[in-house]
Order: sequence, then C-alpha cells, then structure tokens
Amino acid sequence: MNKTFKIYAVIFIVVMVILALLEVNKKETTNWRKNFDINEKSPFGLFFFNNEAKDLFKNKLKKIEQTPYEYYNQHKKGIHNIVVIENKIDKESWKKILDQVSNGSDAMLIMERSMPKEISDSIGYYDSDISFEEENVLKLTDKKYQNDFIKLDKFPSGRGFSFIKPQIEILGKTVERKNTDQANFIKVKFGKGNIYAHCEPLFLTNYYLLKPGNVKYTQDVFSYLQDRETVWFVPSNTKASRFFMRFVLSNPALKYAWWVLLGGLTLFIFFNAKRKQRVVAVIEPLRNTSLDFVKSIGNLYLQEGDFHDMMAKKAQYFLNKVRMDLLIDTQQLDSEFAKKLQLKTGKTIEMIDEAIVLIKKAQDPYASVMKEDLARINKLLDEILK
Repeated sequence: MNKTFKIYAVIFIVVMVILALLEVNKKETTNWRKNFDINEKSPFGLFFFNNEAKDLFKNKLKKIEQTPYEYYNQHKKGIHNIVVIENKIDKESWKKILDQVSNGSDAMLIMERSMPKEISDSIGYYDSDISFEEENVLKLTDKKYQNDFIKLDKFPSGRGFSFIKPQIEILGKTVERKNTDQANFIKVKFGKGNIYAHCEPLFLTNYYLLKPGNVKYTQDVFSYLQDRETVWFVPSNTKASRFFMRFVLSNPALKYAWWVLLGGLTLFIFFNAKRKQRVVAVIEPLRNTSLDFVKSIGNLYLQEGDFHDMMAKKAQYFLNKVRMDLLIDTQQLDSEFAKKLQLKTGKTIEMIDEAIVLIKKAQDPYASVMKEDLARINKLLDEILK
C-alpha cells in the first residue's frame, strides 16, 4: 500500500465520517407541497386515503393508471362510478367520462384547477377563487350531515363555484367568518347519470384525514355515490417511476450506503482525473457587458429627456410582474384590481391607488409627464413589489 493511496483513504474516511455526522444531526423537514400523490406520506399526499379507499368503497374499487380515453376504448363498461382526484386528464378522456355519465354512470370529480374550461362549461358551472382567508370550514348542506364538517387551517385553496346553472343542486359550502357561504360541492344531472364536483381536494390529504373527526366528512361526500363498482383514475406509473429511489431513501441504512457510494465515486473521479488530466490552456471568459449597456441606455434616455417613455416602460414591467408573480389580471385597473393587489402585497390602499393613477398616466400617450412623476412611480412600484 503506497503512501498516496493511504492519504486518499484517510481523506475518504474523514469525509464519510463528516457526512454521516451531518446526516445524523440533520433535522427532518416537512414537505408542505400540494402533491396529491397516492404514495406520498407528506402532509398533502394521499397515502392514507389510498390505503383506506378499498374499505370506503367496500372492496368494489378499481384503480386505473391508464387515461380514461385508453381505458374505455379497451373496455366496455356497464353503469359504474368514476372517481377523479387532482389528475391532469386530456380533453378526449374527459369526453369519454361524460359519455359514460350520459349512459347512467356517476362521476365524482374532486379537483382545484385541472378541468378544461370547455368541459366545465358543458357541465354547467364556472369555478374560481372565492376566498382569500387563511382558514375556512367545509360543510354539507344536507341536515343529516350538519354535524360533520372539516376545518381547513393549512393552505386552503379558496376555490369554489362562481356560477352554476339554476337546476344544479348545491351539496356543500365553504363557510367563513367574514364572508357569505360559497358553494364548493355540487350535483349536476347529466344525461342518465350524475356528476358530483368538489373544488377542494385538501380534505382527502394525510394532514386532514388523520385529524380526529375529519374522516366522517370524507365518508359523507362519497356516500352520494351508489354502492357499485367504482373506477378511480390515478396518474400513470406514479409508483413504478419513483419506486427505486423512494425505497432507497426511505431506508436509513440504504440511504447511508447510497451516500457512501456517491462519495466514493466522487473522490475516485476527482483524484483519478487529477492524475491523468492534461494541462489545459487558460481561456479568459468573455466579459459581461450587460451592465455597461444598461448604463448607456439609461444615460441616453436621461439626455433625451423622454420621461414619458421611461415611465410607460416602468409601468409595463410592473404589470407584467404582477401577472406572473402575483397571478392578478391587469386588464382592468379598477377597484377590484386594487383590492387584490393590496391583499397580496400588504401595502396600504392609498399607496396602491396612487400607483394606479400614475400607471394610467404612463399609459396615456397624450399625458404630460414630468421628471418628478417618473421618480415617484419608480419609488412607488419598487416599494409595492418588495
């Protein structure tokens, strides 16, 4: 064993010990992402619901990883139940589901934003954000379920039905302290069957189902489906595509072995490449002239004194940031826009109103713009986006 190998071995052992100590002392972090994954044990996964679903549907449940379009082209089904929970389904598959409902099947659709607008229009409703509260309560309208409700105290979506046709039956509502009740669970007669649409899938997640008393609400929602074969369309290959790494990282011994293997390979590649790599000539990287270009353009605008154009560009950039980052429609700069912007930024309504006035002035090609207007709008918009 030569001296060089001994040095590498010592370095490798020291690095592995440090990694092991860091891993042992590392605090587990909670993943609060809304994934609605049937194999996820994180708060907003569906692991618990997936395990209990067979009992809920009295062993008449069949999970399908195909798209509805593929499945119904291959299988001729009689009257049955259809369940879709936060699954991105193509338009042709939605049409297949509606065909099944028209022939007498019932469909339970539980999703926030996954249904194409053309499909929801044909059913007879529009869904949108109806609440911006941090907490709300889901309740059913049937008096026999009046004591069964669920309180959403973590990241409620605030989705509900902003429009429904008169003949549609409201089965559940979102209840808030400061606002009137809003429909979030409806029943639609469609052909010979029924469509049940629910806008808040959070009640099926691990975080809420594991709380005492919340299971009853879930049982009440699915009790509207008849006692017969139920087909649940789940995302395809969810388990198979992530099985290997999920199994390795969920087992502490295998996880440490995996990190040791990666560390050993990294050191081997590093030292091996260091010994055999040829001398490479130093090539100076290209100089980044972006900052110089920006300064030149800024000086040009100042010299020309075109404050109106600069103010218009600042307003255009601000509105684009509001659309992309805050998800607020900027077509109408009215009181509704001001209210949404104030809620999402936390700034005063006076500051928002003043900014809107200046933005409208910047958008007016005939407005007279002074240097002070440019300075004021620049300061206001930067302060709002902080």
